[in-house]
Amino acid sequence: MSVQYPRERATAGEKPGNEPEEVQLQNASKQIVQNAILQAVRQVSQESQHREERISDSRNHIQLGVGELTKKHEKK
Repeated sequence: MSVQYPRERATAGEKPGNEPEEVQLQNASKQIVQNAILQAVRQVSQESQHREERISDSRNHIQLGVGELTKKHEKK
């Protein structure tokens, strides 16, 4: 014997049996949210990677500058 729970009654303008459509809308909504989250994560990851590249370039530039100063100092 299976237990059956009472169904919610359809409200005005809503036909009984529209659950599959609601499920489809919920699934579509979840997919939109997941896509937005993935896009945001990718964007943050790319920005972070670019920031690290700029920092690395700056460090290399500074090291080159220090090396040039050392060479100039040694020549004197």
